[in-house]
Amino acid sequence: MQDKKYWENRWQLDQTGWDLKAPAPAIMELVLTNCSKEDKILIPGAGNAYEAATLFQEYGYVNIFICDWAEQPLDTFKKRNPNFPKDQILHINFFDIKQQFDFIIEQTFFCAIPVELRKSYCIKAYELLVQGGHIMGLLFNRNFDIEGPPFGGSKEEYETLFRGLFKIRRLENSQISIKARQGSELIFAFEKC
Repeated sequence: MQDKKYWENRWQLDQTGWDLKAPAPAIMELVLTNCSKEDKILIPGAGNAYEAATLFQEYGYVNIFICDWAEQPLDTFKKRNPNFPKDQILHINFFDIKQQFDFIIEQTFFCAIPVELRKSYCIKAYELLVQGGHIMGLLFNRNFDIEGPPFGGSKEEYETLFRGLFKIRRLENSQISIKARQGSELIFAFEKC
């Protein structure tokens, strides 16, 4: 079972293969082309949150909130980014957040959630977004040979999960994935109905 202790241990043991050590190009492009600097943006399961730091420091995005269940990456983030607003660093379970946002940015959080919680994730994302808000990012378009996380999926599965709550504005193979994930990621943008 993946719980708070599980994720703390993964960080402490440096078992963080999802951590790119830099901002993901696809995520940066999505934010820079779709979000204004004043939009309220949530990055759940943010880990080291390289995208948030870069968007805040280099591009002037002032309303970025990062969330993680594990404390270690958030502490590291605070040390690396002392000027980032402390009240926008949320050490909380995604499902316990009460605020609303214009955008939710998804990278490697959805694939870390057990498959049986995916519908709950979709409902919570819907609740967290303002009317007309968007969830966008990257999703795996493959299954894995090992027991997750990560948990894979397919375009058809995501269409079924999100449809009804969201208008599917974009869901296609990503042309700007990092080399190790090329051909196995979908880039997406869904709008709250």
